[in-house]
Amino acid sequence: MRETFFSPEYFVESLPVVGRGLLMNLRVLGAAVVGVSVLSTLLALTRATISPVLFPLRALATVYTDVFRGMPMIIVLYLIGFGIPGLRIFGRIDSTVLGTIAVILVYSAYVAEVIRAGIEAVHPSQRAAARSLGLSHSQTMRIIVLPQAVRKVAPALMNDFVAMQKDVGLVSVLGAIDAVRSAQILVAKSYNFTPYVASGMLFILMSLPFIHLTDWYAARLKRREQTGGAV
Repeated sequence: MRETFFSPEYFVESLPVVGRGLLMNLRVLGAAVVGVSVLSTLLALTRATISPVLFPLRALATVYTDVFRGMPMIIVLYLIGFGIPGLRIFGRIDSTVLGTIAVILVYSAYVAEVIRAGIEAVHPSQRAAARSLGLSHSQTMRIIVLPQAVRKVAPALMNDFVAMQKDVGLVSVLGAIDAVRSAQILVAKSYNFTPYVASGMLFILMSLPFIHLTDWYAARLKRREQTGGAV
């Protein structure tokens, strides 16, 4: 076990290589966080609207969230990563870009439902009060509803982004040289599995700050609610 999974020699040798691959994972994660934040907010706002005029968009957003929440991540990666280049329409596209698109498509569906739950948790009197002050519907959502909604579901949102930190490693199935793929190449050369352990440890170190931030913020919200209840 020690020689196969925890060899100090292979660990020291693989750490710089896997670390360079992790930089690619961080770039994918940064782009995915921005893309998911924008797309999921638009989906949540579309699904939360009750205007009959926007019914087609609302139905489309519903279908989108149902499809991408029900489809395994690996299938979406294959469809985007191999299917789009197979069309031969856009020319050669870097596998990292295609993997990032797949991550955004999948996680936007999950995050959109969390944000929508937060929007629906805001009491209707908040909207009524805002409209009575002369705010338009868009101003009410932007200034009054969304800030409260995000605050209510912040722990759940943080957990989704922690999960996304790990799933960006799946872009390796498209051939991108990330931390996982780098470890796989090293294992194929040596038949020693220590590089996988090194890769896993780096992902843990990358996730720990956000995990503890999530726990801290959830505890902070709980204390605030308990204080408010006592008053």
